[in-house]
Amino acid sequence: MNDRLNTIEREELPNSVFGLPERREYPMPDAAHVRAAEAYFRYCPEELKPKLAKAILARAKQYGVDVESPTVLSYAEKN
Repeated sequence: MNDRLNTIEREELPNSVFGLPERREYPMPDAAHVRAAEAYFRYCPEELKPKLAKAILARAKQYGVDVESPTVLSYAEKN
């Protein structure tokens, strides 16, 4: 799987693989998508950034991805 999902692939994904499952945004079914979520983190609404940052770190750990963004890391530490 590359870092682009078509509509059918995206619809078939369970909510659990999304960084923001209630909005079905920031899908992370594999390592490439974890990196994409990290890259697009800046577009996340401010109030949802801590939640997304924690989701990115959790999925990154699962796939062995090193999260390098200091912004993502700092938001993950917030409550």
